[in-house]
Amino acid sequence: MKSIALFFFISLLLFSCKKDEDNSQQAEADEKIIQQYISDHNLNATATGSGLYVVIENPGSGAQPNANSDVKVVYAGYYTDGNVFDQSSALGATFNLQNVIQGWTEGIPYFKEGGNGKLLIPSALGYGAAGSGNIPPNTVIIFDVALIDVL
Repeated sequence: MKSIALFFFISLLLFSCKKDEDNSQQAEADEKIIQQYISDHNLNATATGSGLYVVIENPGSGAQPNANSDVKVVYAGYYTDGNVFDQSSALGATFNLQNVIQGWTEGIPYFKEGGNGKLLIPSALGYGAAGSGNIPPNTVIIFDVALIDVL
């Protein structure tokens, strides 16, 4: 019985080490993609420390949301090749920042009402290794965002 438990423990340990290594390699690959995008588009982007980069084109001057806020945002989401995978209407869409991808939960609070810019989101803060719908696994995504209202 002890040998089965030991085998299970060692297998679990090896699997988790492999998973951490895979995550680290993906984070490095995403970082290179984001850095290349920043360079290619001559962006003034700020790293947040989590892998997310924020480009503040206009910081805004109204209320500033936090990670729990309900917000109204006009946005376009696209791949690094410029192909759009999602966008709101010109009137915007309303979200609670706890119900969106982590890149938005972290990134939208960098803006105040009336502000706009870009979120350069690594796969781990987007749709991860699983992807979602038409977004492939391990894909860096970009959002143009304009914060209309903090509700």
